[in-house]
Amino acid sequence: MKNKYLHIITIGCQMNIYDSEQMAIRLKALGYNLIPFSERADLIIVNTCAIREKAEQKVFSLLGRLARLKKKNPGLILGVGGCVAQQEGKKLLQRVPCLDLVFGTHAAGRLPELVERIEQQGCRIVDIGMSDQKNSLESVLQYDQNINISKFVTIMQGCENFCTYCVVPYVRGKELSRKPEAIIREIKALVKSGAGEITLLGQNVNSYGKKEGISTFPELLASINRIEGLKRIRFTTSHPKDLSDELIECFANLDKLCKHIHLPVQSGSNRILRRMNRKYTREEYLEKIEKLREICPDIAVSTDLIAGFPGESKSDFEDTLELMKQVEYDSIFAFKYSDRPNAKAAGFSDKISENEKRTRLQRILKLQEGFTAQKNSSLVGLIQPVLVEGLSKKQDMDNQYDSNNNLQWTGRTSTNKIVNFFHDNDRKISDGSMSDRIYEGKLVDVKIKKALLHSLKGKLVVPEPRLSDKKGDNSYVA
Repeated sequence: MKNKYLHIITIGCQMNIYDSEQMAIRLKALGYNLIPFSERADLIIVNTCAIREKAEQKVFSLLGRLARLKKKNPGLILGVGGCVAQQEGKKLLQRVPCLDLVFGTHAAGRLPELVERIEQQGCRIVDIGMSDQKNSLESVLQYDQNINISKFVTIMQGCENFCTYCVVPYVRGKELSRKPEAIIREIKALVKSGAGEITLLGQNVNSYGKKEGISTFPELLASINRIEGLKRIRFTTSHPKDLSDELIECFANLDKLCKHIHLPVQSGSNRILRRMNRKYTREEYLEKIEKLREICPDIAVSTDLIAGFPGESKSDFEDTLELMKQVEYDSIFAFKYSDRPNAKAAGFSDKISENEKRTRLQRILKLQEGFTAQKNSSLVGLIQPVLVEGLSKKQDMDNQYDSNNNLQWTGRTSTNKIVNFFHDNDRKISDGSMSDRIYEGKLVDVKIKKALLHSLKGKLVVPEPRLSDKKGDNSYVA
């Protein structure tokens, strides 16, 4: 089989990253080898996001640039998948004449046959059918050795909450959970290939299994926690209305579950929460934050916030700022409201001006900077267990090495804070190796020396092997 080259451009959420990985594995059967650049590609796929207007605009800007590649190489197959493809369908072919393939969020399993038809027939195809939703959740377990330490695993897809600002139910379909045994099998394959940390993905992982009656999310977490060789578990996203006491207790009972939760609040105003159809109140949200911190006092909490939702008064906005002051989040993702196709809020008449939305967003970000700086500064001088993901990606020599020419490594704390740290080049771990991947995938202790707004800097504490490691996590103590 002739070797061909595939380039995938992923825009959007973590679920899109996972989907892109699955696309690459499936297309390998057709002889396509994944490459990190587009110039030599025989097939380019843009995996898209429609959750915000800015992400959608990015897609069309990118396709304009790729059209020039297609002009130089008429044999290049150009495809668009994901949420924008699901949303736009045939209209994409009309708007972008150079496109060969448009495939939706449930067509990943059909991707090889779609590409093969285009290769053989030179046709243009649109496939946005949702008829085989169950098959679209099936993963391919052909993982290479030495994969990234931290990997994503989709456990469910779709959403039936119908928040008035959100397009997800229309582009991802109805909520559907994967069978727990399939999830466990995939995670075991990833761990065998070198993964140390797994992030479970879903539009609302808290409701996993409820519809099918197969397993609760806390039960799934407990099963994953028993997988030998796995060091850490994370999950996203959690809907506050479905955050149960049983799930909260997992942060105390499951040793591999990281001390971090992303709990989107969107607004601090009960009036706006009702308009958003969020199905919880400000008071209920704060009560769940309190329970989380009672069970796990050092848990890190992050959230999503929308600035300038239609009808948001100055009083409503101040309620959001007051909620931020009460919770003191570790970090946030905040965005200006934008109309989304099919979402109910797109028809609301009392829109906020762009200038006012921009002003409110800046106030949110400025307030959060203080909380993030405070949280990060509180760790200076403390020793934090860090799961090492590899060498720092910073390319300039001043940042890559310290004054003694020691390499800089990077990883994350259990609370999801990025830590960049140095080690001595002549330091040896217990097996005496001097590999350039000496710490990759290990849990090591790092003393925090400096706090920045988006990361921490530290130095490796002199490691000594544990005499016994009951958890089997290959970590070290000072």
